Amino acid sequence: MSDPEPVTGTPDGPDDGPLRIAYLAYRGKPHCGGQGVYTRHLTKALVDLGHHVEVFAGQPYPILDERVPLVKLPSLDLYNDHFPMRKARIWELKTLWDVAEVMSFNTGNFSEPMAFSMRAWDHLRRRRDDFDLVHDNQCLGWGLLLLQNREHFPVLATIHHPITVDRRLEIEHSRTFVEKLGKRRWYAFTRMQTRVASRMHRVMTVSESSRGDIATDHRVDPDRLHVVPVGVDPDLFRPVDGARRVPGRIVTTASADVAMKGLRYLLEAVAKLRTERDVELVIIGRPRENSSSTDTFERLDLMDCVTYVHGVPDERIVELYNEAELAVVPSLYEGFSLPAIEAMACGVPLVTTTGGALPEVTGRHGETCFQVPPGDSEALASMIRSVLDDPDARDRVGAGGRQRVIDNWSWRHTAVRTVEQYRALLAERHYGRR
Repeated sequence: MSDPEPVTGTPDGPDDGPLRIAYLAYRGKPHCGGQGVYTRHLTKALVDLGHHVEVFAGQPYPILDERVPLVKLPSLDLYNDHFPMRKARIWELKTLWDVAEVMSFNTGNFSEPMAFSMRAWDHLRRRRDDFDLVHDNQCLGWGLLLLQNREHFPVLATIHHPITVDRRLEIEHSRTFVEKLGKRRWYAFTRMQTRVASRMHRVMTVSESSRGDIATDHRVDPDRLHVVPVGVDPDLFRPVDGARRVPGRIVTTASADVAMKGLRYLLEAVAKLRTERDVELVIIGRPRENSSSTDTFERLDLMDCVTYVHGVPDERIVELYNEAELAVVPSLYEGFSLPAIEAMACGVPLVTTTGGALPEVTGRHGETCFQVPPGDSEALASMIRSVLDDPDARDRVGAGGRQRVIDNWSWRHTAVRTVEQYRALLAERHYGRR
């Protein structure tokens, strides 16, 4: 991963002076989901460096460090995990953005990023003097352009990967023509994200792989697109003394039950393996009704060897990694993969695909991980079988994976490089460079 050039001080923010950051998180699922994890750890690390961060979030709200104020922006919460796709009542529609969100929602579009960005603009335009800049985490709604161009906020956007990839994979994996049409409509918001991303003055992403995909899919000028990898806390995600690995246990994290995560292929691999040995799969995540992975789970009758666990804190996730003989990331594509480096940090050997940025993140096959092609359940089953049968290789690769994480990633490092991007943005604004 290439390092950005050092950034000098700016008249808008001195070299070492604290910055006032308005951080936008349109949703921040606390424990299982990259956006919530990224928000929690990055904002804490920024505060540790002496900066002031205020988070403006929609539901589900993130869990933050006690030093980071949370502003809960009004929300219709139409995509609540407990009551998905609920219908808003007429008396809930209190603003123009509420009406716009419901109208878009009723046509099958995912309207949350658009509505959140407009609510954020409406709030922050009254607080222009309170912040030096705005940092958006993957919302990319119209309100960002208003903040940048009308209110003259310096705005930096983080794009973990282009959601156009999700759209493409969901359409490819649709089982019926009607489902395919529904996916096209749901992901219509990606057109907005492309238009907004291409007009941002500075964009940050998490890997070189994502950088190339964002430049292509979102038409972002590569000169405005900068790589700052995410981090992990190796003191939290670590091998636990005295932990007993359960023979045949595999663990995976599915932050979202969507085609991109490749869970269906891991379930098919487990179905093959259980005919020849005792094997157990623990999935950290919540199944989605009528998804291809849920259908696969039921079709292959995996209730006796697959367990879903969700809503658990980081400490329990660490325990689950330490109780498993191996971890698997079966994704068809990843812009980075926090679960991959969290598993590696725990010293559990990782079987991963080569989708997206995963080779860039996880390192060399046989040294820091074990790799297979994406979307191939036969290859996945064969690799898992081989790793389960070779304890020496598990120990060697598990140790190598943890060392790779320690050598390359920490949230402090992520925060330091993020601040470099903030100061570069402020310098460009002051000197009129776009």
